[in-house]
Parts: sequence; C-alpha cells; structure tokens
Amino acid sequence: MDSGALLPQGDPSTVIKPGGGGGWPAALFLIAVEFAERVGFYGVNGNLIMYLTGPLGLTTAAAAAGVNAWAGTASMLPLLGALVADSWIGRYRAVVAAGVLYLVSFGMLTASSMAPTPRPHEPTACQDASAACSPPASPARTAFFYATIYLVALAQGFHKPNAQALGADQFPTSAPEGVASRSSFFNWLHFSMSWGYIVAVVALSYMQDNVGWAAGFGASWSMMLVSLSVFLLGTRMYRADRPRDGRALSRLTKTFAATARACADWIFRRRGTMDTECSPTPKEQDGKRVLVKLLPIWTTSVVYGIVIAQVSTLFTKQGSTMDRRIGGLVVPPAALQSFTGLAIIAFVPLYDRAFVPLARRVTKHPSGITMLQRIGAGMAMASVAMAVAALVEAARLRAASDAGLVDRPQVAVPMSLWWMVPQYVLIGLADVFTIIGLEEFFYSQVPEALRSVGLALSLSAMGVGSYASGILVSATDWVTKRTGDSWFSENLNLAHLDYFYWVLAGLAALEVFVFLYLAKGYVYTDRCELDDTSV
Repeated sequence: MDSGALLPQGDPSTVIKPGGGGGWPAALFLIAVEFAERVGFYGVNGNLIMYLTGPLGLTTAAAAAGVNAWAGTASMLPLLGALVADSWIGRYRAVVAAGVLYLVSFGMLTASSMAPTPRPHEPTACQDASAACSPPASPARTAFFYATIYLVALAQGFHKPNAQALGADQFPTSAPEGVASRSSFFNWLHFSMSWGYIVAVVALSYMQDNVGWAAGFGASWSMMLVSLSVFLLGTRMYRADRPRDGRALSRLTKTFAATARACADWIFRRRGTMDTECSPTPKEQDGKRVLVKLLPIWTTSVVYGIVIAQVSTLFTKQGSTMDRRIGGLVVPPAALQSFTGLAIIAFVPLYDRAFVPLARRVTKHPSGITMLQRIGAGMAMASVAMAVAALVEAARLRAASDAGLVDRPQVAVPMSLWWMVPQYVLIGLADVFTIIGLEEFFYSQVPEALRSVGLALSLSAMGVGSYASGILVSATDWVTKRTGDSWFSENLNLAHLDYFYWVLAGLAALEVFVFLYLAKGYVYTDRCELDDTSV
C-alpha cells in the first residue's frame, strides 16, 4: 500500500448492532440528541464572557481573549475525537464516552459556581450596565473553573464530529436519493441545533443572571443527561461503521506533512490539468491529493471563524450596554444571540423546501447549488453583517455621547436592543450557507472511513478562527492603548468596537475574493454524485 494513503482498501465495515436500518428513523434520534446537547453546551458557551467579567472579575479584553481561546480549543479538539473514533473505538462509542465526560465536567462546573463570590472591601467601579461588580477571583478558583470548561471542550471534541457523522452515515450514497437526503439531514440537523441554541441563550442565560450560575450550569448538566439517554435509546436503529485502521493517526500525520509541501503546487495549478474522468482513480484517492485539495478551502474559512467568534464575545458586551427592557423584563445580554438561531430556524425550511427545488430546476444539481457556491454566499453575508455591526456600534456611541453617558458606563445607553437584531440575523443566514455547507463539503470529500475527521476539519477552521480572533483582539488592544484609549476600553462608551468591526468586514470581503479564486479551480473528489462540478 502507498504510504501516503489515508486508509487501506479493505472489506466493507460491519455495523455495531445487527438490524440497524438507518435512514430517517435513525437520523431523527440523532437530531434530537443534538438538540439536547446544544442546549447544555451553549448554557456555558453563550454566556461565558459575562461569567468571566462578573464572578471571575476579568477585564473585557482578557475575557474576550479567554473565550476565544476556549472556543478555539473546543473547535480543534474534534480532530482528536474524530481520529480516535475513526481509528480505534468507532463513532458510536465515541459519542457514549463524550456523554459520560459531559456529565462529569458539568457536574464539576456546577460545583465550581457554588463557591461564594468575594466582596471587595472598597466599592469597585462597575464598567458594565449588566455585569456584577466583583474583584478578581482567587487563582485556585479561576484555575479550577478553566479546568472544568476545558473538560467540556474535550467532551465536545468527541461528541460533535462523531454524532454528526453517525447521522450522515444513515444515508449511504449508494442508496436512492442518498445524496439529497444527506444534504437535507445537515439542514434539519442545524434547524434542531438552533432551537437548542435559542433555549440555552434565552432560558439558561436568564436563569444564570436572575437565579444563579449554579442553577444555570445545573440545568446544562440535566440536558446532557437527556442527550445521552436519547442516544442510547436509539442504539438499535443506527447504521454505524466500525473503525477500519488503527494506524490512521500516524498515517494522517505523515499525510499532513506531505500536504504542506504540495499545497502551493495545487494553488497555482490550472484547472485544465485536473483529471476529467468521472470515477475516482487510485491517484485521486491518495491521501496527499485529498488534503492538498481541501487545505486551501479550509484556510480561507478561518476568516469566517474570526467573524462568528464575535457573536458570543463582543456582540454580547455591546448589547449589555443598551436598553434591554421589554415591558417589565430585562433581557440578558446573551439572549440577543437567539436572533441568530431564529434566523437559522426560519431560513433552513425555506432553503430546504423552497430554494433547493427551485435552484434544482435551473442548475439540475441534486442540492440546488454546489457546496462551494453555498459556502461562498455565506462568507459574503458575513462581511455585510460586520459592516452593519460597525454602523450600529457607531450609532450607539453617538447615543451615549448625546445622552451625556460617556463617563457613566454603568447606565444603559438609551438605544433599544432591537438595533442589534440585523447583525445577528445576517450571521444566522450566513451560517445556513457557510457552516452547513462546510460540514457537508468536508464530510463528502474525505475517504469514507474518515468522515468524522472530515467534519472535524470543518470545525477546526472555526477553532483556528477563534484563536486568531483572540490574538487579533489582544494585539489591537495593545496597539491602541499606546495611541490613546483602547478600542476595547472597559468603558465601552470610550471604546471603538466599530473600528474593529470595520477591520473584520474588510477581512471578510477579502476572504470572499480569495475563496472564489480557489474554489473556481476545485474539482470534487466524488464527481459521480454531482451533475455540475463548476463553482
């Protein structure tokens, strides 16, 4: 066997449980599992920056960098979970292991949040209209908290790629309508996950802000128990592949090294030099060729990861300064993220049941448009979203100045939270195109036995984007402090998040042009499933 191949050619995998027919009955179990798991996970992720700036007493810049680092790790660890599953334990067992680890880590997190928050001996200047004014927590408490949330990240690393790959596995492409059903599965999976996202950022964040952090984290633990229970109930329904090769990890490491050397050659290849045969050849299935083709697409997706990292960090802090009253209720800042989920929920059915059939009539493509066309459209929407966010933030700063609140950050700016809805909705629409498109793309473009790794690659691009966002925030904070007020000043009425958003809008626009150039020369690995390989 060629040393560059990701996997040896062997007999077809057997299923974990005999009689598992797969299809939509099995997939519906996994869609329900993902709903409950997302409620629990976003019970931490959605409001994390408020916990860091509240009970742990971190600054806005430090908290944003901390959230980005954690979110990046949470999106990178699926590579480890996918490799372990595809090489040794299988996707089913990986999901079960993740469920147990979720229960342990969320139990620790709940216990950590029960520790009393120390009160300052002298009044502490509060720089946020919604955050609790607390001194920095003790190093021991901070270290224990970080240890628990990184265990949560590890659990997601085993759960997310394997649960989603297991769901897509229920629709083999050899079956009639397999390709269309698999594409529809990814759409409805994100529909369900978005409901989980909304429940978390609305109900759990409200519980955390008004009942207590321990109650909110405890509710997340309960949802993880529900998720694991539903998954186990559907065991006999699943069509699940076993791992094929215990040496995939070392082989993949060598393949990545070879890919890095060959990537430049691919970028400057002319499209006319690509193979034109419909059936994949052994050379095309070589691991180096597969990853060389995927790496440029993965790299350009990192900028999109930088953009969406702002939703749970700077967007939330931005919203915390605004008038969030609806009747007699004060909306938690993290609850604004629900508009992203609502946009996904509203648009996924329209995309799946209206846009795809109409586009199919024009393009004759099973999915309406190609996966790369879908990804690129979402990237363009993300650039527009950041431009809108910059305009809204500039208006917020003017409102603060007009109301004489520049030096009174503890008072809410007289500007309704509804002004932020468009930027959240645009991010939600962008996710429908780019996030779902990336998952389907990477799942379908890797060898069958590494489908979990393919999904993990799409997640890892978002993880690197989160890391890059943290670095960008820290660097911008360091530079702007030396020329005046930081763009991320603790007093957001003196900050300039609008300038930072304009920088991201420009980066996202540049990303679109680079992506279009790279995607134009891409030829799908399994072209027999596609009626049109052009972008």
